[in-house]
Amino acid sequence: MADTAVMEPIGIANLPNQKYKLVSSEGATFTIMLAGESGLGKTTFINTLFQTSLKNHQELRNRFNKPIKKTVEIDIIRAELEEKNFKLNLNVIDTPGFGDNVDNKNSWNPIIEFIDDQHHSYMKQESQPKRLKINDLRVHACLYFIRPTGHTLKPLDIETMKKLGTRVNLIPIISKADTLTPNEMLEFKKRIREIIEVQGIRIYSPPMELDDQAASEHAKQLIESMPFSIIGSEEQFDINGTTVIGRKYPWGVVEVENDQHCDFRKLRSLLLRTNMLDLILSTNEIHYEAFRSKMINSGDDYEDLKKSSDKLAEKITNNPQFLEEEKKLKRYFAEQLRNEDQRFKQWKQNIYTEKNRLNHDLAQLQAQMKKLEEEVRVLQEKRSK
Repeated sequence: MADTAVMEPIGIANLPNQKYKLVSSEGATFTIMLAGESGLGKTTFINTLFQTSLKNHQELRNRFNKPIKKTVEIDIIRAELEEKNFKLNLNVIDTPGFGDNVDNKNSWNPIIEFIDDQHHSYMKQESQPKRLKINDLRVHACLYFIRPTGHTLKPLDIETMKKLGTRVNLIPIISKADTLTPNEMLEFKKRIREIIEVQGIRIYSPPMELDDQAASEHAKQLIESMPFSIIGSEEQFDINGTTVIGRKYPWGVVEVENDQHCDFRKLRSLLLRTNMLDLILSTNEIHYEAFRSKMINSGDDYEDLKKSSDKLAEKITNNPQFLEEEKKLKRYFAEQLRNEDQRFKQWKQNIYTEKNRLNHDLAQLQAQMKKLEEEVRVLQEKRSK
């Protein structure tokens, strides 16, 4: 885990036009999970957040011809990002297929199981003698996308958020904020906050720094803005000589980074600047420790951890995306094998041809040597006479 000295230099929220580039050296690790129904702009949001195409959009033209996904998938995107010498190893966990079926009962189970499996995996690695390089995929922030209906939360949203809030830093998000008027958005936020309180849903709350008035005021603004209303876009427009990211409509442009239009800048500040360290620490000190204590108190031992790890490996290997990647690798390997086999045959043929040429040259040299020896013998006979 990165320490405070490493995390403090982040200034991403103050650099809206900062582009990221891939890096190879090690840095801090941060894992974000995207949860919520399909069609709420999760892919667009994550690309907008880092202004880099971390995830490709799904092809929707032939979506009706594709088979219906019976279970929620776990899609892991890894990237290494750099900004002003600060390096960030980013993991983005997407959950395609969630909420897409008619009966979505227990559809949150694959997501919950993945979060628990990562705690299992980390706990198992901690018990090893060598712990220099631990593979940590524990989720530091779960962004739950809410459909902007303007009415209330769906039962699926309520139940899923209840389950997630006990295991991870849950941050509710209202997507596609430009579909509601400002007054509708304020009323919608108020209703969601009331439901969260009544239902006892645990959401992440930025800590208040009592000895730092500026930080305390910023945390207060973040808390008051929850659930964050966001707009995602990967398009840029020129407005009065200034390039802005947003969505263009006949009546004007909705700006992603305009606080009067949405809370995108506040959410980015929370994730990547002011509260990244707290999200990482609270994951380790609260959620992971709660899971670890539960495991110890319930009497689970190393064999249980091993079974859970094997179960996770089995689920990953049964993932359609993993199987497709495996097929691609097998095809690539087979092609490379054929190429190498062809090269070997050509090399063998070249050696055979060269051997024949050398044998022919050797035969000619032997014939010339015999001829010369015969001439020498004839000359010696003439001298003796």
